[in-house]
Amino acid sequence: MFKRINKSLTGANRARHSLRTVLLALLALVFLCPQNAMANEEKKDLDVKEIIFEHLGDGYGWEVPFAHVYRIPLPVIVRAEDGKWFCFSSADLTEVIITRNEETGKDHKELEPVIKTIERDSKTYRFLIAHVSSHKDKVVQIFDLTPEEEKTVSTELAKASGNDSNSPRIIDGYVYYDGKYYREYRPLDISITKNVAALFIASFLVTLLVMCLVRFYRKNGFKAPRKGMGFFEMLVGFVYYDTIKATLGAKAPKFAPYLLTAFFFILIMNLIGLVVIFPGGANLTGNIAVTLVLAICTFVVTNINGNKHYWKEIFWPDVPLFLKFPLPIMQVIEVFGMFTKPAALCVRLFANMMGGHMIVITLTLLIFIFAAFGAAVAGAATVVSVLFSIFMLLLDVLVSFIQAYVFTMLSTIFISMSVADHEAHEAKAHDKVDQQVKTEN
Repeated sequence: MFKRINKSLTGANRARHSLRTVLLALLALVFLCPQNAMANEEKKDLDVKEIIFEHLGDGYGWEVPFAHVYRIPLPVIVRAEDGKWFCFSSADLTEVIITRNEETGKDHKELEPVIKTIERDSKTYRFLIAHVSSHKDKVVQIFDLTPEEEKTVSTELAKASGNDSNSPRIIDGYVYYDGKYYREYRPLDISITKNVAALFIASFLVTLLVMCLVRFYRKNGFKAPRKGMGFFEMLVGFVYYDTIKATLGAKAPKFAPYLLTAFFFILIMNLIGLVVIFPGGANLTGNIAVTLVLAICTFVVTNINGNKHYWKEIFWPDVPLFLKFPLPIMQVIEVFGMFTKPAALCVRLFANMMGGHMIVITLTLLIFIFAAFGAAVAGAATVVSVLFSIFMLLLDVLVSFIQAYVFTMLSTIFISMSVADHEAHEAKAHDKVDQQVKTEN
């Protein structure tokens, strides 16, 4: 009994200690964050849109934790205009510029693009991350202007002479850098960007989890795993038995590998996106290209395995004849539905995850936005922003599970509609009716 009392007291002390730590952290945020925010506000105007899309977008380097101007370099692989391939580090395309504020005595660091020059076969190749260009934030190959091209650029600039903006003008086919224009060529780009590297990491983590579970069963037979591996096994059982097998029945083993892979791949990608430091921070499922590929995979699996009844319902559905002949009204609707189903999968996953990330970033930026109203307002905004950000992150963890499950569940339903054995189902229904009639007689 005394041991239980001691344990209860120890738990209460730990809870008080944790609460005290949280309160101290919030007080530190109230006093320190407003000062930093106002210091940053003095340096330059806050471009909220630019910051949000910079964090949500892809990049040729991975941000170093708590040092935004520095990047973990990644390989850049591009094909030049003459067909030659080049591979170099993304660190060669940027440079950290340090400027000192004479009034405050503080250094301001900013990441600036630089030209990467490569000599090969007595020819010079120059590459640049374009900023003022129609290919913004992409690697382009640049060339000096010919006299004809200089005339074209001058004409385009003359057309925009009435514009009051002092910022350089974007001209199609040209990039502005360091006070002059260059002709640009957008090379074939298969670089390992931040999102690509995060995809490799997510794939590795899913493979590692599965292999660890397989190894456990090989070593311990059907003994139930514990702790983290037990939670992973519970998820596998939940998705397989309660969703895949309950919907597909005897055909579940055929499609379970794809559906389980899709569930855990999406789940891991969602959770990685919530981690702010390496190897997290990549907005994978908030990238519509990633969700589109996943939706296309479901589309391919669904239609390749579709049986004759599935295709019959598309091209000759059981509706009145005037709805399908001579005008193929229902056929057009059914074919259109083949593409809207995966499109709904793509947009649903993308919009939910993108929205969650955007809300968290916006709540954080409120600290810097309210910094202009003084330390007191900024301090209150800091506390509110941090509390709501924590709440949204916890909610995003739940949404990560829900969106992975919804994608898997809908994919399972679409596949089941294409492989359902309607003849066997109708035969069973007729047998049940016959048995009922015999019983009544």
